[in-house]
Amino acid sequence: MKVLLAMSGGVDSSVAAVLLTQAGHEVVGCFMRLGSPGETLDAPTAAPACSAKPARIGHQGCCSINDSEDARLVAAQLNIPFYVVNFKRDFGRIIDYFAQEYEAGRTPNPCVRCNDWLKFGRLREYAAQLGCDAVATGHYAQVTRPGGATARLSRGVDRAKDQSYVLFGIGQDAVERMLLPIGGLAKSEVRAIAQSHGLRVFDKPDSQEICFVPQDYATFLEDRRSASFSEGTVLNEKGDALGRHGGHQRFTIGQRRGISVPTTAAVSIPLYVIEKDAVRNTITVGPRDALDVYAVTATDCVWYDEPSREWRSVGAQVRAHGRAIPAMMRSTECGAMEIRFLEAESGVAPGQAVVCYATTASACAADDAPGDETIVAGGWIQSTARTPSE
Repeated sequence: MKVLLAMSGGVDSSVAAVLLTQAGHEVVGCFMRLGSPGETLDAPTAAPACSAKPARIGHQGCCSINDSEDARLVAAQLNIPFYVVNFKRDFGRIIDYFAQEYEAGRTPNPCVRCNDWLKFGRLREYAAQLGCDAVATGHYAQVTRPGGATARLSRGVDRAKDQSYVLFGIGQDAVERMLLPIGGLAKSEVRAIAQSHGLRVFDKPDSQEICFVPQDYATFLEDRRSASFSEGTVLNEKGDALGRHGGHQRFTIGQRRGISVPTTAAVSIPLYVIEKDAVRNTITVGPRDALDVYAVTATDCVWYDEPSREWRSVGAQVRAHGRAIPAMMRSTECGAMEIRFLEAESGVAPGQAVVCYATTASACAADDAPGDETIVAGGWIQSTARTPSE
């Protein structure tokens, strides 16, 4: 096939290029130009011009000028064509989403949206223009076809590096036309292949999230939308005022640091943020066990199995590198998902993605289980329940 490969300049996509060419595919390398350290991105579209500062790509992220050079040199070494596409304006949509979710009191996941909107959105459109049959990346996940059926998105063999969670939103059509060459390898094997082929990136460090937030995220948000930050009240679970805070955007569910509450006899235990109200600009704090969540409802769902009103056993994951939680899941009449955890999970918040895998409770408990679980469905958490019966 003719394959468009997203090359980030890292070892994973570079080895993906090696494996694709070895398999006989016609590979076209493509680097997504989002920005570089210190480079100003396009101004946000939704923030007031008088208060917003432009975002900059951080030093710990991917897609910098140096990364572009690494990708170009690897492509030249492998004798494959190489293009650079300018997605800076499109990337502004992801930055706006990140800021807007925090403004709404939710917890965003920009890496999932980057895959949905850019790597398997805009990049798929570009691939079609070049006459490519598929898009490939260096993600640690697998495309499987159980029983010769339709393509399914499954976990990578290296469970410590598995990235299937952040790919859930791309949808069935994209999975049918994607290749994930390194999904069946461990990271150590990938680096060994890179070294054996003399690739300059064989020992290059992995990129870190989030690429466009070089400082703490609260400072980033304040720089872009400073007028919306204002003091509010810190409440306890009963609704009593305990202190003041500098803006709900500075806090996430489960956060302990930065809570300004006078130490009194009534407040003698560690406190965590257990709830946020963006409209009232309040945060509610409570003890550690108040973070336990037993059920969630998710919308904007992407289904890989046919939605069903019947309960089924799944492994539910709420963080990119989190554990699979034994759970029961079903579809609602409106196409949303109801998920009931069989054991409590701490710090789950609206705005996070929840991804359900076709696995059993025993497999969820096995850290060394083989990476063959396929994704049933995924969505974006709208509400949480602290008791199983809620």
